[in-house]
Amino acid sequence: MSSKRKRSVAVATLGCKVNQFESASFLTGFEKEGVSVVPFSHPADIYIVNTCAVTAKAASQSRQMIRRAMRTNPEARVVVTGCYSQVEPKEVLKLSDQPVCIVGNGLKDHLVDIALSEECCDLEMFMGDIGRKKEICPLPVRKFAGRTRAFLKIQDGCNQFCSYCVVPYARGRSRSLPKEKVLEQAEVFAREGYKEIVLTGIHVGTYGRDLSPSVSFLDLLTLLAGRQGDVRYRISSLEPREITSEILELLANTENFMPHLHIPLQSGDDRILKKMNRRYTVSDFTGIISECIKKMPEIAIGVDVLVGFPGESEEAFGHTVDLLESLPIAYLHVFPYSKRPSTLAAGMDKELPHKVKEERVRLLRELDHKKRTAFYGRFVGATQKVLAETSTNRFRLMRGFTENYIPVYFQAPESVKNQVVKVKIERLVDSSVFGALCAE
Repeated sequence: MSSKRKRSVAVATLGCKVNQFESASFLTGFEKEGVSVVPFSHPADIYIVNTCAVTAKAASQSRQMIRRAMRTNPEARVVVTGCYSQVEPKEVLKLSDQPVCIVGNGLKDHLVDIALSEECCDLEMFMGDIGRKKEICPLPVRKFAGRTRAFLKIQDGCNQFCSYCVVPYARGRSRSLPKEKVLEQAEVFAREGYKEIVLTGIHVGTYGRDLSPSVSFLDLLTLLAGRQGDVRYRISSLEPREITSEILELLANTENFMPHLHIPLQSGDDRILKKMNRRYTVSDFTGIISECIKKMPEIAIGVDVLVGFPGESEEAFGHTVDLLESLPIAYLHVFPYSKRPSTLAAGMDKELPHKVKEERVRLLRELDHKKRTAFYGRFVGATQKVLAETSTNRFRLMRGFTENYIPVYFQAPESVKNQVVKVKIERLVDSSVFGALCAE
């Protein structure tokens, strides 16, 4: 491929907000080099597949997207990156006789240059040892195409090694973006007109511990709280024991931090939590939720649950259901356990049949619907501040999120898109929330 010819690139992103941030950085780099961006379904000179490996399903979807790129244009350069290619590079190479370029997670800041290079890709050259990486990849982003909410990756990697999780093997140890770089990226997003920034990472609560001098996550939140007064901030996810009373005080008393937390539980049974290497008990978790509600009565709390871990008995699953029913949470994200390479759980006995896991997932998703409906219903009749995002939906109405993360549909002109407006919540139909734009 001649570097003088105008080239095109298509990017597919699977998995988490961190991957979405990184893909946005790739697009920023390609656009800077004058490369045109096309949809992934279109013929392109270069395809980037930013893969995920957190579940077997995500790994399967990653393989499908790689094959799809190869079929769409057999002559294209296919560049594969992300967690699946990091932990299973040989499986990626087996997908086709076509040359594939694999870029490890620790070298994502070089991906654009590698993709545009005249040279053939070499697997060893672009993988590296992710476990030895000491610094986070610098990946500046200018904008998120088609989004009113920007993700800001402040941290990468994880030191926790939960027994079911492949992420530490795919992402390496915890590494933080220096606070000056975080503030700089936040300023870029503010200048680009974003009204909401989501602070994201693999293990956000460990932010700054690796920096010299060290910085705490609370320190970073305090710095951000004093800047860009019209920008709303959310935190993508925090481990239970990392939610301190100081962090809750800051969230409760700072207008631009939203009353919304996502807190992984995984299991409501202490024995299973111990087998998972989760470092808290059910009692700890219950106390943290109680403290959140006490400080912010209107807070939306989302919870991750992993169903069907090896040895999860009917009794253990019942403990999880009972706990979740009792907690004042807003929604659940439910995942079936799947065996992941290199993890401790992959060698455990008593793996549950697929049908058992499927049924337990179904039951918890029913509970999720019940929780969402109850939480949303609390705010019918209330006026909320909503960030208007899009009218591309089945109702053909403007849709946006309240400060406490309730998705609301309302009639409004396109001119309110990307603006924070007041909406009165009028009714709940199943779990869809409808409101009316308030006159200024």
